[in-house]
Amino acid sequence: MDVVTAEGSGPRGRSGGRAEPRRGTTPRRKLLMSEIVDQAMRLFAERGYDGTTLQDVADAVGLSRPNLYNYVKSKDELLVAMVEATARSAANSLREVRQRTDLEPAEKLRMLVHTLVLRRAERPEQFRTLDRSDQALPPEIAKKHLKSRRAVLREITELIEEGVTAGLFRPVDARVTALSIIGMCNWVAWWFHPSPGHPAEPVAEQIADNAVKMVVREAGRTPAAPTPLGAAALLQQDLDYLTRLLSSNGEPGDFAANE
Repeated sequence: MDVVTAEGSGPRGRSGGRAEPRRGTTPRRKLLMSEIVDQAMRLFAERGYDGTTLQDVADAVGLSRPNLYNYVKSKDELLVAMVEATARSAANSLREVRQRTDLEPAEKLRMLVHTLVLRRAERPEQFRTLDRSDQALPPEIAKKHLKSRRAVLREITELIEEGVTAGLFRPVDARVTALSIIGMCNWVAWWFHPSPGHPAEPVAEQIADNAVKMVVREAGRTPAAPTPLGAAALLQQDLDYLTRLLSSNGEPGDFAANE
C-alpha cells in the first residue's frame, strides 16, 4: 500500500519521510489540518455524520488512515474542531462590530447580517453539517455548539436593544427580532448555490438591507396626518417595550439560534 505522509508537497504529496508528530504546530501541519476539517465537513454534509468514516476522510485528503491518526483520532475530534472554529470566528467577529463606536446601530446591524450571510453562502457545508448533526452531537461538543449559537443570538439581540434605546429602531421585541434575522441568514446555506453569474455578495447585501428595514424607524415617527388612535398605538408600542425592559433580567434567554 502506498503511504501518503504529511511531509509531501501539499495535502496529497508523497515522500518517504515520517509524518509530522501529532503535537506539532508547523504551518504545513496547520494547513493540512484545515484541509482535513474542510473535507470532513463536505463529507458529513453529503453523507451524514454516521455515514462517513475516517477512511473516507483520509481518502478525500490523500492520506493513509494511519497517517490521518497523526492529526485526528476520531470523528468526534473533527466535530470538536468544526465547532470550536465556528464559535471563535463567529462570536468574535460579531462582537467586534457591535462594540464599534464609529457606527450607528443600523450600520452595525447591516455589517453583522452581511457577515453571517457570507459565512453561510461561502461555506454552506459547515453550517449544514452542524445543523443536521445537532441532535447527535456528543454532550461536550453539543455544549460548545450551543454556546456559539447563544453568543450569536446575544450579539444581535444586544445590538437591536441598543438601537431601540437610542430611538433609532422601532420598539420591537429585540430577542424575537434577532431570532427572525438569524433564521433568515441561516436559510442561505440551504437555498443559495454560488456561481460566477450568481455571486454571494449581492445576496448578502440584499438580506442585510432587509434586516435593517425590519427595525429602523422611518424619518418622522408619526404619520403625515396623525390621528388620536395612531398616536395612541405608537405610545402603546413604547410602553410595551418599556414594560419588557423593566421586567427583563438582561439575559437573552435559553432559546438559542443556529450558528
